[in-house]
Amino acid sequence: MGIQATRGTRDILPEEIGNWQRIEAIARETLARAAYQEIRTPIFEQTDLFERGIGEATDVVGKEMYTFKDRGDRSITLRPEGTAGVVRSYIEHGMQAQGGVQRLWYTGAMFRYERPQAGRQRQFHQLGVEVLGSGDVRADAEVIAIATDILQSIGLKNLTLQLNSIGNADDRQNYRAALIEFLTPFKDKLDPDSQTRLTKNPLRILDSKDAQTQAILENAPSILDYLSAESKQRFDRVQALLQDLGIPCNINARLVRGLDYYTHTVFEIQSDDLGAQATVCAGGRYDGLVAQLGGADTPAVGWAMGLERLVILLQKMQQTQASPIDFYIVSRGEKAEAQALKLAQSLRRIGFATELDMSGSAFGKQFKRADRSGAAACLILGDAEAENGTVQLKWLKTGEQSAIAQAALLSNADQLRQQLAERSGA
Repeated sequence: MGIQATRGTRDILPEEIGNWQRIEAIARETLARAAYQEIRTPIFEQTDLFERGIGEATDVVGKEMYTFKDRGDRSITLRPEGTAGVVRSYIEHGMQAQGGVQRLWYTGAMFRYERPQAGRQRQFHQLGVEVLGSGDVRADAEVIAIATDILQSIGLKNLTLQLNSIGNADDRQNYRAALIEFLTPFKDKLDPDSQTRLTKNPLRILDSKDAQTQAILENAPSILDYLSAESKQRFDRVQALLQDLGIPCNINARLVRGLDYYTHTVFEIQSDDLGAQATVCAGGRYDGLVAQLGGADTPAVGWAMGLERLVILLQKMQQTQASPIDFYIVSRGEKAEAQALKLAQSLRRIGFATELDMSGSAFGKQFKRADRSGAAACLILGDAEAENGTVQLKWLKTGEQSAIAQAALLSNADQLRQQLAERSGA
C-alpha cells in the first residue's frame, strides 16, 4: 500500500480545513480584542527545559516525550506542551524588563507518545494563552472568560467549567503528606501507575481512571481543607469574579492537572458532547515556573485548548464550511487557456476567489465541475472570446449568461461584488 502516515499522526484534508480555519480565525480575533500578542516558539527545545519545567515525576516527562540526541550529542525534545517554551522565550528575550503584564498566545503542533484515540494523537495541535507578570486574581478570571468567549463564538454548547485551587507550595506539601498517609494502607489495591505515583507524585493519583482506585479515593482528604487562609481567600475571590461575569463553575477538589508547575487556580472546561475525552480547555496559575527556569520571580496564568477535539465537536454539529468560490473559469484552445490563466490571476489580485479549470478536457466536463464547485458564476473562454478579448459570464444558480469585455470585468470590481452579493441568495 506504500508509505502511510506514522501511527499517532494524521493528515488534515481539504474538506476538514474549513473548521480548523474557523476556530483559528475566531481565536485570533477574540485574543486581539483582549490585547493578547502572538508568539511563535520552536517545535523542539533542550530536554532540560521540560524536565525542569514540567517535572521529572510527571507522566509527560517520564513516559510521553519524544526525546533524541542531535548530531552535537545534545538531548533534544519535541515540545509536549507550549507553556515551558513561552516562558523560556520570555526569560531569554528579557520581556520582564519591558515592564507591565505580557499577554501572549500561541498555536501549533505538540508531541506526546500516547495511545492514539479520537481527539488525542501523538502529534496534536494546541491553542494557548499565557499572562506573565500579574498575580492579580482578575488575570485568572480573565483567561477563563476569554476561553469561554472563544468556545461560545465557535458555537459550542453544553460546556462546564471545573474549578479548583491547589494552593501554594506549603499548602500542597501539607496535603501531599496527608494524601500519602491516607493511601499507604491501600497501596496494594491501587492500580500499578498509582502505586508508582504514591511516593513520586501522589496528587496525580487523583486523576486515575481506575475504578478501584477511584473507589478508594472516595474517602480521601480534600485539598480544599489544606488551603491556608490566604489561599482560601484567593480562591473565593476567583469564584466571585466568575460569578460577576456570568460564568458558572463546578468546584472539583480532585482536579489537580498533570504538570508540576501549577499553583492556586486550576481549571478545565469540558463538553458533554465529547464522550470520555471531555476536556476542551485546561490550565491554571503557575507562579513559580519563571523562577524555576532561571528568570526573576514572576506570577503567571494560562491555558491550552486541544484543536482536534474542537474540530470533532464542530463536525458533530455539522458546521463544516467550505471556502466559497466567486468564479470558476473554463477555457479551451491555446490562446483562450493562456488568457484564462491571466484572468484568474487578475481576479484573485482584486480580491475574488477564483478557481481555474486546468484539466484541458471538453467544455461539457468542465461545466460539470463548475456546477459542483459551488462557485457563484462561471467564466467561459473559447476561441471567439480569446480573439475578441471578451468572456462569457454565466450565473450558475439561474443559468443567466452574457458576454462582457475582460477589461470591463476587471475594472468594475465594486459592481461585480454587488452582483455577487445580490445573486448569492438567488
